[in-house]
Amino acid sequence: MSLTQFSDFGTKLCGESGILQLMDDLGKPLPKNMPSYQLGGGNPAQIPEIANMYRAQMERILANGNEFDDVIGRYDAPQGRTEFIEAVASYLSRTYGWKIGPENVAITNGSQSACFYLFNLFSGTFTDASGKQTKKKLLFPLVPEYIGYADQGIESGTFVSIPSHFETDSDNTFKYHVDFDLLEEYLRKHDDVGAMCVSRPTNPTGNVLTDTEINRLSALAEQYDIPLFVDNAYGLPWPHIIFTENATPVWNEHIVLSMSLSKIGLPTLRTGIIIAKKEIVTALSNLNAIAALASGSVGQAIAAPLIKNGDLITAAKNIVRPFYKSKSDATVGWIKKYFTGGDFAVHKNEGSIFLWLLMNDLAVPTKEFYHILKSRGVIVVPGEYFFFGNTDDGTTPPVENHPHYNKCLRLNYARPAEEVEQGIKIIAEEYFKHRK
Repeated sequence: MSLTQFSDFGTKLCGESGILQLMDDLGKPLPKNMPSYQLGGGNPAQIPEIANMYRAQMERILANGNEFDDVIGRYDAPQGRTEFIEAVASYLSRTYGWKIGPENVAITNGSQSACFYLFNLFSGTFTDASGKQTKKKLLFPLVPEYIGYADQGIESGTFVSIPSHFETDSDNTFKYHVDFDLLEEYLRKHDDVGAMCVSRPTNPTGNVLTDTEINRLSALAEQYDIPLFVDNAYGLPWPHIIFTENATPVWNEHIVLSMSLSKIGLPTLRTGIIIAKKEIVTALSNLNAIAALASGSVGQAIAAPLIKNGDLITAAKNIVRPFYKSKSDATVGWIKKYFTGGDFAVHKNEGSIFLWLLMNDLAVPTKEFYHILKSRGVIVVPGEYFFFGNTDDGTTPPVENHPHYNKCLRLNYARPAEEVEQGIKIIAEEYFKHRK
């Protein structure tokens, strides 16, 4: 056997993927002397007030006896750091009335790792007590959906998706909605759904599922006795990058809520937070022990006091949210300015750090348009990667048939204003060169 021949698991997870391209673009520089316009990846902005808040916490840790040595020199339990878990559980139960305690909170090395654990706990091959095997699916009720989900299944063919509805407004904006008729029909006809998953706000589009939609999804999860994963990486109470009032956080025993410290300024400290019933928390802790021994401690040590005293939540509401709202509004304005005369639309930006640009008459697929833009130093993410999860029995329309499939770009507007504006200007120039 060749030393470079991998298992089926290795072959699947080490191959080409959208998330690999995205992260590669973040880390690799463009050719020397080429101006760079980094509108592609998921890096949050570096906000001085937030950085100073964390710097003060680190200085406190450094000055407090052996606290720094303990933070960097001792493993926490696989479930996470006790002080941090207690702070999270206390705040959420007190603020939202959720009946949770420390036993309902698990910490992972980023919410991406948590999704890998969760997706493979509830999809793939199941063996019952008699030895009978069945294969269960993970169902995404609305695509386009987060690029980082698409390749997380250990087994192939276990992810299925429901293409979205959309409504268009006269101001060159539109909004996606869950096609509940198709979703409910799929659930009625298939008894092999192990879980459902949505992001709220949605990455890539900035869409926020309404309270009505999220409550209806929760009711379906209860009806079919399956978990509903809700990825809240951009939502309330932190980082609060959410611009609509119709976005109440929801949790019950059929919901697994995923949170993070990444988008409130600590992306490299990889601190994912899972709120779930205790049996799922125990399973995640056991998986964490095997895969990682424990989660990183530094992010938890920095954030725990800030959650206890309310500073993290106040900063999210009063600094982070207005910062991104202003940048979002400015970027939408530049798109409308430079795309005037084109057949374009922008998804209503209700949250996250991305805008979803639709170019209806683009003459080339956005995977090809990506390379055209990259040759001019503009890094974006082509929309095709966010459409995944075709059914193997043809009961839902192929995702490639969605009218937006190869017509959209995901744009990160967190970079400095002049960089974002110039990037938008170049995208528009190339769009007008490549119209049908």
